[in-house]
Amino acid sequence: MSIIKTRATTDRVVVESFLGGGDHRTLADDVLDGLTRPFKELPPKHFYDSVGAELFDRICELPEYYPTRCEREILATRSGEIASLTGAGELVELGSGTAAKTALLLAAMHDAGTLERYVPIDVTESMVRASATRLVEEFDGLRVHGIVGDFERHLDRVPPSVDRVPRIVAFLGGTIGNFTPGSRRRFLRTLARLLGPDDFLLIGTDLVKDPKIIEAAYDDSAGVTAAFNRNVLNVVNRELDADFVPESFDHVAFFDRDREWIEMRLRAQRPQRVTVGRLGLRLTFAAGEELRTEISAKFTRERIEGDLAAAGLELVDQLTDQDGLFALNLARPGT
Repeated sequence: MSIIKTRATTDRVVVESFLGGGDHRTLADDVLDGLTRPFKELPPKHFYDSVGAELFDRICELPEYYPTRCEREILATRSGEIASLTGAGELVELGSGTAAKTALLLAAMHDAGTLERYVPIDVTESMVRASATRLVEEFDGLRVHGIVGDFERHLDRVPPSVDRVPRIVAFLGGTIGNFTPGSRRRFLRTLARLLGPDDFLLIGTDLVKDPKIIEAAYDDSAGVTAAFNRNVLNVVNRELDADFVPESFDHVAFFDRDREWIEMRLRAQRPQRVTVGRLGLRLTFAAGEELRTEISAKFTRERIEGDLAAAGLELVDQLTDQDGLFALNLARPGT
């Protein structure tokens, strides 16, 4: 795997990109694999083109969508505790985005006098650079080592911690719920390999609750989530010369009570034939046939403890918002 580009923006910011040259799984791979299965599906990472990212920002502000609001509340009220308990001088964040919520934890580490470095990992280079520039201006002495890459494929590019200071590896937003149980435990084992004996994992999980609350968060009354879901078909059309008609698919979101996860799907309103030109692929959809675009598992304390234990980690504390809807789980290598 080769570095496509490495560039020091300032003496306090380094951004390395590892995307390109076939180093990451492409949309074409996922379409060819997922849309030729007996039950069609696409991974949710393809939601986030520029339009999808804008729609998701709107979703996060909707009254029905509690996860972002609740996680922000926890970080606003408990970051000082996390900084004190961990003594961390470094924060590594997977899927860092704009680092808006993360800045709350960085501020607490700065106030504790321990903050040395932030290592954001994201697929969007412009976002990594923008957040790095903003944060080094906000926090005196902070250094940023940005990684532009896929956090499922490029964790081996995370640099060693600075002078072995304790680090927090953060995976926020409930994204861990997008993994199926077996894949989730494998991924947690990968994260565990980033941790030394004095390091911590901070992981956001949506909690099991009244299914009506969960379903409303993924099927809002304004239809923003429906537009977000259908937009993945626009992505396939644009990037792979396909001829999906997004308006001919209904947005479906439901809570699977047995598996305790939410599923988002797109349901064909009528029989359809779709061509994916760049792949030479012809697809058929029966009336009512569904394409799964996301699962999002919800957690009990016992479930996250079991998943962490399978990765050799132990739960230190579980911090929740005042309504008990969402949790930040602090874990460390098991003794």
